[in-house]
Amino acid sequence: MKKKNIGNLTLIILVVLTALIWLIFPPVREGAEHYERAYAGEVLGSLVIVLMSFSLFISTRPKWAEPFFGGLDKMYMTHRHTSTSAFLLMFVHLLTVPITLVNLRVGNYLAMTAFLGIVAIVLPTLAPRIPFLNKLTGQTYEGWKKLHRFIGIFFILGFVHSLTVNAPSAKVAITWTQNFFILGTLSYLYTEVFGRFFKKYLPYTVEAANHPNNSTTEVVLRAKKDPIKNQKAGQFLFVRFAGSGLDESHPFTISSAPHENVLRVTIKACGDFTRHLFANLRAGIEATIEGPYGMFDYKSGGPRQIWVAGGIGVTPFLSFIRDLKTDPAFDVDFYYTVRHREEAIFVEEIQEAAKKYPRLKAYIRFSSTDGSLSVDEIAKNAGGNISQHHIYMCGPLPMVQAFETKFIEMKVPSDNIHYEEFNFR
Repeated sequence: MKKKNIGNLTLIILVVLTALIWLIFPPVREGAEHYERAYAGEVLGSLVIVLMSFSLFISTRPKWAEPFFGGLDKMYMTHRHTSTSAFLLMFVHLLTVPITLVNLRVGNYLAMTAFLGIVAIVLPTLAPRIPFLNKLTGQTYEGWKKLHRFIGIFFILGFVHSLTVNAPSAKVAITWTQNFFILGTLSYLYTEVFGRFFKKYLPYTVEAANHPNNSTTEVVLRAKKDPIKNQKAGQFLFVRFAGSGLDESHPFTISSAPHENVLRVTIKACGDFTRHLFANLRAGIEATIEGPYGMFDYKSGGPRQIWVAGGIGVTPFLSFIRDLKTDPAFDVDFYYTVRHREEAIFVEEIQEAAKKYPRLKAYIRFSSTDGSLSVDEIAKNAGGNISQHHIYMCGPLPMVQAFETKFIEMKVPSDNIHYEEFNFR
Protein backbone atom coordinates (compact mmCIF):
# COMPACT_ATOMS: atom_id res chain seq x y z
CA MET A 1 0.00 0.00 0.00
CA LYS A 2 1.26 3.46 -0.91
CA LYS A 3 2.14 5.72 1.98
CA LYS A 4 0.01 8.58 0.62
CA ASN A 5 -3.15 6.42 0.99
CA ILE A 6 -2.63 5.61 4.67
CA GLY A 7 -4.33 8.77 5.97
CA ASN A 8 -7.62 8.29 4.11
CA LEU A 9 -7.60 4.55 4.76
CA THR A 10 -7.14 5.16 8.49
CA LEU A 11 -10.13 7.52 8.46
CA ILE A 12 -12.30 4.95 6.68
CA ILE A 13 -11.26 2.21 9.13
CA LEU A 14 -12.08 4.38 12.14
CA VAL A 15 -15.50 5.31 10.75
CA VAL A 16 -16.32 1.64 10.09
CA LEU A 17 -14.92 0.64 13.48
CA THR A 18 -17.12 3.23 15.19
CA ALA A 19 -20.22 1.74 13.58
CA LEU A 20 -19.12 -1.79 14.53
CA ILE A 21 -18.55 -0.83 18.17
CA TRP A 22 -22.11 0.51 18.34
CA LEU A 23 -23.36 -2.78 16.85
CA ILE A 24 -21.30 -4.95 19.22
CA PHE A 25 -22.04 -2.84 22.32
CA PRO A 26 -25.57 -1.52 21.77
CA PRO A 27 -27.26 0.82 24.26
CA VAL A 28 -29.39 -0.60 27.05
CA ARG A 29 -32.94 -1.19 25.84
CA GLU A 30 -34.70 -1.43 29.22
CA GLY A 31 -37.15 1.42 29.78
CA ALA A 32 -36.11 3.29 26.62
CA GLU A 33 -38.80 4.88 24.45
CA HIS A 34 -38.44 4.81 20.66
CA TYR A 35 -35.40 2.60 21.19
CA GLU A 36 -34.58 1.87 17.54
CA ARG A 37 -34.73 5.51 16.47
CA ALA A 38 -32.74 6.67 19.49
CA TYR A 39 -30.15 3.92 18.85
CA ALA A 40 -29.76 4.87 15.17
CA GLY A 41 -29.53 8.53 16.15
CA GLU A 42 -26.71 7.81 18.60
CA VAL A 43 -24.77 5.92 15.93
CA LEU A 44 -25.19 8.77 13.44
CA GLY A 45 -24.23 11.34 16.09
CA SER A 46 -21.04 9.43 16.87
CA LEU A 47 -20.12 9.29 13.18
CA VAL A 48 -20.61 13.06 12.99
CA ILE A 49 -18.21 13.48 15.94
CA VAL A 50 -15.61 11.21 14.28
CA LEU A 51 -15.77 13.03 10.94
CA MET A 52 -15.71 16.50 12.52
CA SER A 53 -12.76 15.57 14.73
CA PHE A 54 -10.79 14.63 11.60
CA SER A 55 -11.75 17.92 9.95
CA LEU A 56 -10.52 19.84 13.00
CA PHE A 57 -7.34 17.76 13.11
CA ILE A 58 -6.55 18.49 9.46
CA SER A 59 -7.17 22.21 10.14
CA THR A 60 -4.08 22.19 12.39
CA ARG A 61 -2.05 21.55 9.21
CA PRO A 62 0.33 18.99 10.76
CA LYS A 63 3.43 18.76 8.58
CA TRP A 64 4.22 15.23 9.74
CA ALA A 65 0.90 13.96 8.34
CA GLU A 66 1.45 15.24 4.78
CA PRO A 67 3.16 12.06 3.46
CA PHE A 68 0.20 9.95 4.62
CA PHE A 69 -2.22 11.96 2.45
CA GLY A 70 0.02 13.02 -0.43
CA GLY A 71 0.45 16.64 0.64
CA LEU A 72 -1.45 19.38 2.44
CA ASP A 73 -3.58 20.07 -0.63
CA LYS A 74 -4.81 16.45 -0.59
CA MET A 75 -5.39 16.71 3.17
CA TYR A 76 -7.69 19.65 2.54
CA MET A 77 -9.59 17.64 -0.05
CA THR A 78 -10.13 15.05 2.69
CA HIS A 79 -11.14 17.89 5.04
CA ARG A 80 -13.75 18.97 2.52
CA HIS A 81 -15.12 15.43 2.21
CA THR A 82 -15.23 14.78 5.96
CA SER A 83 -16.84 18.15 6.68
CA THR A 84 -19.50 17.70 4.00
CA SER A 85 -20.22 14.13 5.12
CA ALA A 86 -20.55 15.22 8.76
CA PHE A 87 -22.87 18.05 7.74
CA LEU A 88 -25.16 15.73 5.77
CA LEU A 89 -25.15 13.06 8.50
CA MET A 90 -26.13 15.73 11.00
CA PHE A 91 -29.35 16.29 9.06
CA VAL A 92 -30.00 12.54 8.88
CA HIS A 93 -29.40 12.37 12.64
CA LEU A 94 -31.93 15.17 13.18
CA LEU A 95 -34.55 13.35 11.08
CA THR A 96 -33.87 10.04 12.83
CA VAL A 97 -33.91 10.81 16.55
CA PRO A 98 -37.27 11.11 18.33
CA ILE A 99 -37.99 14.82 18.84
CA THR A 100 -40.26 16.27 21.50
CA LEU A 101 -41.12 19.83 22.45
CA VAL A 102 -42.15 19.00 26.03
CA ASN A 103 -39.95 18.34 29.06
CA LEU A 104 -36.87 19.64 27.25
CA ARG A 105 -33.50 19.08 28.91
CA VAL A 106 -30.21 20.92 28.72
CA GLY A 107 -29.09 18.47 26.03
CA ASN A 108 -31.99 19.46 23.79
CA TYR A 109 -31.07 23.15 23.95
CA LEU A 110 -27.42 22.34 23.32
CA ALA A 111 -28.46 20.28 20.29
CA MET A 112 -30.41 23.17 18.80
CA THR A 113 -27.56 25.61 19.47
CA ALA A 114 -24.92 23.31 17.96
CA PHE A 115 -27.07 22.49 14.95
CA LEU A 116 -27.93 26.08 14.10
CA GLY A 117 -24.35 27.21 14.70
CA ILE A 118 -22.85 24.58 12.40
CA VAL A 119 -25.45 25.27 9.72
CA ALA A 120 -24.67 29.00 9.85
CA ILE A 121 -20.96 28.27 9.44
CA VAL A 122 -21.05 25.51 6.82
CA LEU A 123 -23.76 26.78 4.47
CA PRO A 124 -21.75 29.83 3.29
CA THR A 125 -19.06 27.35 2.20
CA LEU A 126 -21.46 25.05 0.33
CA ALA A 127 -23.61 27.84 -1.11
CA PRO A 128 -21.51 31.04 -1.09
CA ARG A 129 -23.65 32.89 -3.64
CA ILE A 130 -26.84 33.02 -1.55
CA PRO A 131 -27.15 36.73 -0.60
CA PHE A 132 -28.21 36.15 3.01
CA LEU A 133 -25.31 33.75 3.61
CA ASN A 134 -22.87 36.17 2.00
CA LYS A 135 -23.67 38.70 4.71
CA LEU A 136 -22.36 36.30 7.36
CA THR A 137 -18.88 36.44 5.87
CA GLY A 138 -18.91 40.00 4.53
CA GLN A 139 -18.31 38.38 1.12
CA THR A 140 -14.59 38.11 1.89
CA TYR A 141 -12.17 35.22 2.36
CA GLU A 142 -11.08 36.58 5.73
CA GLY A 143 -14.70 36.90 6.83
CA TRP A 144 -15.24 33.28 5.88
CA LYS A 145 -12.19 32.28 7.94
CA LYS A 146 -13.30 34.28 10.98
CA LEU A 147 -16.72 32.62 10.86
CA HIS A 148 -15.08 29.19 10.69
CA ARG A 149 -13.15 29.89 13.89
CA PHE A 150 -16.34 29.17 15.85
CA ILE A 151 -16.86 25.67 14.45
CA GLY A 152 -14.97 24.04 17.34
CA ILE A 153 -17.28 25.65 19.91
CA PHE A 154 -20.34 24.09 18.30
CA PHE A 155 -18.48 20.77 17.95
CA ILE A 156 -17.94 20.79 21.73
CA LEU A 157 -21.57 21.73 22.39
CA GLY A 158 -22.70 18.91 20.11
CA PHE A 159 -20.76 16.32 22.07
CA VAL A 160 -21.92 17.65 25.44
CA HIS A 161 -25.45 17.40 24.03
CA SER A 162 -24.92 13.65 23.51
CA LEU A 163 -24.07 13.25 27.19
CA THR A 164 -26.95 15.31 28.57
CA VAL A 165 -29.84 14.35 26.31
CA ASN A 166 -32.28 11.62 27.33
CA ALA A 167 -30.91 8.67 25.33
CA PRO A 168 -30.33 4.95 26.00
CA SER A 169 -27.06 4.29 27.83
CA ALA A 170 -24.14 2.85 25.81
CA LYS A 171 -20.99 3.25 27.92
CA VAL A 172 -18.48 1.44 25.68
CA ALA A 173 -19.52 3.20 22.48
CA ILE A 174 -19.72 6.62 24.18
CA THR A 175 -16.25 6.10 25.71
CA TRP A 176 -14.91 5.24 22.24
CA THR A 177 -16.47 8.38 20.78
CA GLN A 178 -14.96 10.47 23.60
CA ASN A 179 -11.51 9.78 22.13
CA PHE A 180 -12.51 11.63 18.96
CA PHE A 181 -14.06 14.42 20.98
CA ILE A 182 -10.70 14.86 22.73
CA LEU A 183 -8.86 14.79 19.38
CA GLY A 184 -11.17 17.40 17.89
CA THR A 185 -11.11 19.64 20.95
CA LEU A 186 -7.31 19.58 21.27
CA SER A 187 -6.98 20.25 17.53
CA TYR A 188 -9.31 23.23 17.79
CA LEU A 189 -7.45 24.66 20.80
CA TYR A 190 -4.10 24.20 19.04
CA THR A 191 -5.34 26.01 15.94
CA GLU A 192 -6.95 28.91 17.75
CA VAL A 193 -4.92 29.29 20.96
CA PHE A 194 -1.72 27.30 21.42
CA GLY A 195 -0.19 27.15 17.92
CA ARG A 196 1.68 30.41 18.43
CA PHE A 197 3.57 28.90 21.39
CA PHE A 198 4.95 26.07 19.22
CA LYS A 199 6.58 28.42 16.70
CA LYS A 200 3.95 27.57 14.15
CA TYR A 201 3.97 31.23 13.09
CA LEU A 202 7.28 32.99 12.47
CA PRO A 203 7.85 36.77 12.15
CA TYR A 204 9.35 38.12 8.92
CA THR A 205 9.81 41.56 7.39
CA VAL A 206 9.17 42.60 3.80
CA GLU A 207 12.60 43.51 2.46
CA ALA A 208 11.36 44.44 -1.01
CA ALA A 209 8.17 44.41 -3.09
CA ASN A 210 9.24 44.18 -6.73
CA HIS A 211 6.98 44.32 -9.79
CA PRO A 212 8.40 42.18 -12.64
CA ASN A 213 5.42 43.24 -14.78
CA ASN A 214 2.27 45.35 -14.38
CA SER A 215 0.26 42.64 -12.61
CA THR A 216 2.74 40.68 -10.50
CA THR A 217 4.44 41.29 -7.15
CA GLU A 218 7.65 39.55 -6.10
CA VAL A 219 7.79 39.81 -2.32
CA VAL A 220 11.20 39.39 -0.70
CA LEU A 221 10.95 38.38 2.97
CA ARG A 222 13.65 38.20 5.61
CA ALA A 223 13.31 36.41 8.94
CA LYS A 224 13.36 38.64 12.01
CA LYS A 225 14.71 35.78 14.09
CA ASP A 226 14.15 32.10 13.24
CA PRO A 227 13.68 31.27 9.52
CA ILE A 228 11.44 28.45 8.38
CA LYS A 229 13.13 25.06 8.47
CA ASN A 230 13.35 22.00 6.24
CA GLN A 231 12.25 23.84 3.13
CA LYS A 232 12.27 22.03 -0.23
CA ALA A 233 12.06 23.60 -3.65
CA GLY A 234 8.47 23.84 -4.89
CA GLN A 235 6.78 24.12 -1.50
CA PHE A 236 4.34 26.80 -0.38
CA LEU A 237 3.63 28.74 2.78
CA PHE A 238 0.90 30.79 4.40
CA VAL A 239 1.71 34.46 4.83
CA ARG A 240 -0.11 37.31 6.56
CA PHE A 241 1.02 40.91 6.16
CA ALA A 242 0.41 43.65 8.72
CA GLY A 243 -1.60 46.62 7.56
CA SER A 244 -5.07 47.61 6.45
CA GLY A 245 -6.43 45.27 3.80
CA LEU A 246 -3.35 43.02 3.97
CA ASP A 247 -4.04 41.21 7.23
CA GLU A 248 -5.31 38.00 5.64
CA SER A 249 -3.51 34.64 5.67
CA HIS A 250 -3.11 33.24 2.15
CA PRO A 251 -1.13 30.33 0.66
CA PHE A 252 1.58 31.29 -1.83
CA THR A 253 4.24 29.17 -3.52
CA ILE A 254 7.83 29.92 -2.57
CA SER A 255 9.72 30.99 -5.69
CA SER A 256 13.17 31.22 -4.05
CA ALA A 257 15.55 28.32 -3.55
CA PRO A 258 15.88 26.66 -0.11
CA HIS A 259 19.53 27.71 0.21
CA GLU A 260 18.76 31.44 -0.14
CA ASN A 261 18.84 33.57 3.00
CA VAL A 262 15.54 35.23 2.09
CA LEU A 263 12.13 33.96 1.05
CA ARG A 264 10.56 35.08 -2.20
CA VAL A 265 6.92 34.64 -3.16
CA THR A 266 5.65 35.77 -6.55
CA ILE A 267 1.99 36.81 -6.59
CA LYS A 268 -0.27 37.68 -9.51
CA ALA A 269 -2.88 40.40 -8.95
CA CYS A 270 -6.00 38.43 -9.88
CA GLY A 271 -8.40 39.09 -6.98
CA ASP A 272 -9.35 41.83 -4.54
CA PHE A 273 -6.67 40.89 -2.01
CA THR A 274 -3.82 40.36 -4.47
CA ARG A 275 -4.67 43.58 -6.34
CA HIS A 276 -4.61 45.48 -3.04
CA LEU A 277 -1.30 43.81 -2.23
CA PHE A 278 0.15 44.83 -5.62
CA ALA A 279 -0.81 48.46 -4.99
CA ASN A 280 0.03 48.79 -1.30
CA LEU A 281 2.70 46.33 -0.14
CA ARG A 282 5.92 48.12 0.74
CA ALA A 283 9.34 47.31 2.21
CA GLY A 284 9.36 47.37 6.01
CA ILE A 285 5.90 45.87 6.48
CA GLU A 286 5.77 43.07 9.04
CA ALA A 287 4.70 39.58 7.97
CA THR A 288 3.88 36.29 9.68
CA ILE A 289 4.87 33.03 7.98
CA GLU A 290 3.55 29.52 8.46
CA GLY A 291 5.12 26.62 6.59
CA PRO A 292 6.58 25.26 4.47
CA TYR A 293 4.06 22.76 3.14
CA GLY A 294 3.68 20.63 0.04
CA MET A 295 5.17 17.58 -1.67
CA PHE A 296 5.65 19.00 -5.17
CA ASP A 297 9.27 17.83 -5.28
CA TYR A 298 11.15 17.37 -8.54
CA LYS A 299 13.90 15.46 -6.73
CA SER A 300 11.50 12.57 -6.14
CA GLY A 301 10.91 12.17 -9.90
CA GLY A 302 12.59 9.89 -12.41
CA PRO A 303 15.44 10.40 -14.90
CA ARG A 304 13.15 11.99 -17.52
CA GLN A 305 10.87 14.82 -16.50
CA ILE A 306 8.43 17.23 -18.12
CA TRP A 307 7.57 20.48 -16.33
CA VAL A 308 4.50 22.44 -17.46
CA ALA A 309 3.77 25.92 -16.09
CA GLY A 310 0.74 27.99 -16.97
CA GLY A 311 0.72 31.69 -16.03
CA ILE A 312 1.65 32.33 -12.40
CA GLY A 313 2.03 28.55 -12.07
CA VAL A 314 5.66 29.18 -13.00
CA THR A 315 6.49 29.95 -9.35
CA PRO A 316 7.39 26.42 -8.11
CA PHE A 317 9.49 25.89 -11.23
CA LEU A 318 11.41 29.09 -10.52
CA SER A 319 12.21 27.52 -7.16
CA PHE A 320 13.26 24.29 -8.93
CA ILE A 321 15.57 26.17 -11.30
CA ARG A 322 17.04 28.36 -8.57
CA ASP A 323 17.67 25.22 -6.53
CA LEU A 324 19.98 23.80 -9.22
CA LYS A 325 23.67 24.14 -8.45
CA THR A 326 24.94 21.84 -11.20
CA ASP A 327 23.47 20.30 -14.32
CA PRO A 328 20.53 18.17 -13.09
CA ALA A 329 20.96 14.39 -12.89
CA PHE A 330 17.94 13.98 -15.18
CA ASP A 331 16.58 15.36 -18.45
CA VAL A 332 13.96 18.12 -18.16
CA ASP A 333 11.69 19.62 -20.80
CA PHE A 334 10.27 22.78 -19.22
CA TYR A 335 7.24 24.45 -20.83
CA TYR A 336 6.18 27.90 -19.68
CA THR A 337 3.06 29.18 -21.37
CA VAL A 338 1.27 32.51 -21.01
CA ARG A 339 -1.26 34.22 -23.23
CA HIS A 340 0.66 37.43 -23.96
CA ARG A 341 4.39 38.20 -23.93
CA GLU A 342 3.98 40.93 -21.30
CA GLU A 343 2.50 38.42 -18.86
CA ALA A 344 5.69 36.35 -18.73
CA ILE A 345 8.06 36.84 -15.80
CA PHE A 346 11.73 35.96 -15.27
CA VAL A 347 12.04 34.73 -18.86
CA GLU A 348 15.68 35.78 -19.12
CA GLU A 349 16.54 33.90 -15.93
CA ILE A 350 14.86 30.76 -17.27
CA GLN A 351 16.65 31.03 -20.61
CA GLU A 352 20.00 31.63 -18.91
CA ALA A 353 19.47 28.52 -16.77
CA ALA A 354 18.73 26.49 -19.92
CA LYS A 355 22.02 27.69 -21.43
CA LYS A 356 23.91 26.91 -18.23
CA TYR A 357 22.45 23.42 -17.74
CA PRO A 358 22.42 21.33 -20.96
CA ARG A 359 19.94 18.77 -19.57
CA LEU A 360 17.35 21.51 -18.99
CA LYS A 361 15.45 22.52 -22.13
CA ALA A 362 13.15 25.53 -21.84
CA TYR A 363 10.20 26.24 -24.15
CA ILE A 364 8.58 29.66 -23.64
CA ARG A 365 5.21 29.95 -25.37
CA PHE A 366 2.87 32.89 -25.95
CA SER A 367 -0.44 31.33 -26.89
CA SER A 368 -1.92 34.50 -28.45
CA THR A 369 0.72 34.35 -31.21
CA ASP A 370 2.12 30.80 -31.03
CA GLY A 371 -1.11 28.91 -30.41
CA SER A 372 -2.03 26.82 -27.39
CA LEU A 373 0.42 24.30 -26.01
CA SER A 374 -0.67 20.68 -26.54
CA VAL A 375 0.34 17.38 -24.99
CA ASP A 376 0.94 16.02 -28.51
CA GLU A 377 3.59 18.68 -29.04
CA ILE A 378 5.16 17.92 -25.67
CA ALA A 379 5.29 14.20 -26.49
CA LYS A 380 6.77 14.88 -29.94
CA ASN A 381 9.58 17.00 -28.48
CA ALA A 382 10.28 14.25 -25.94
CA GLY A 383 10.73 11.60 -28.65
CA GLY A 384 7.16 10.33 -28.92
CA ASN A 385 7.00 7.86 -26.04
CA ILE A 386 6.51 9.62 -22.69
CA SER A 387 5.14 6.65 -20.72
CA GLN A 388 8.20 6.62 -18.44
CA HIS A 389 8.38 10.37 -17.86
CA HIS A 390 7.46 12.12 -14.64
CA ILE A 391 5.16 15.08 -15.24
CA TYR A 392 5.07 18.17 -13.01
CA MET A 393 2.31 20.71 -13.67
CA CYS A 394 1.18 23.95 -12.08
CA GLY A 395 -1.30 26.37 -13.57
CA PRO A 396 -5.02 26.94 -14.09
CA LEU A 397 -6.96 23.90 -12.91
CA PRO A 398 -8.82 23.32 -16.24
CA MET A 399 -5.48 23.21 -18.06
CA VAL A 400 -3.97 20.85 -15.52
CA GLN A 401 -6.98 18.51 -15.60
CA ALA A 402 -7.09 18.45 -19.42
CA PHE A 403 -3.36 17.76 -19.64
CA GLU A 404 -3.59 15.04 -16.99
CA THR A 405 -6.29 13.24 -18.99
CA LYS A 406 -4.23 13.42 -22.16
CA PHE A 407 -1.02 12.27 -20.44
CA ILE A 408 -2.86 9.25 -19.03
CA GLU A 409 -4.18 8.45 -22.52
CA MET A 410 -0.53 8.43 -23.61
CA LYS A 411 0.16 5.70 -21.02
CA VAL A 412 1.82 7.92 -18.42
CA PRO A 413 1.08 6.25 -15.04
CA SER A 414 -1.07 8.42 -12.79
CA ASP A 415 1.57 8.11 -10.06
CA ASN A 416 4.02 9.85 -12.42
CA ILE A 417 1.78 12.92 -12.75
CA HIS A 418 2.37 15.49 -10.04
CA TYR A 419 0.40 18.66 -9.34
CA GLU A 420 -1.07 20.42 -6.34
CA GLU A 421 -4.72 21.36 -5.80
CA PHE A 422 -4.76 25.03 -4.77
CA ASN A 423 -8.53 25.38 -4.68
CA PHE A 424 -8.60 24.75 -0.94
CA ARG A 425 -9.12 27.58 1.51
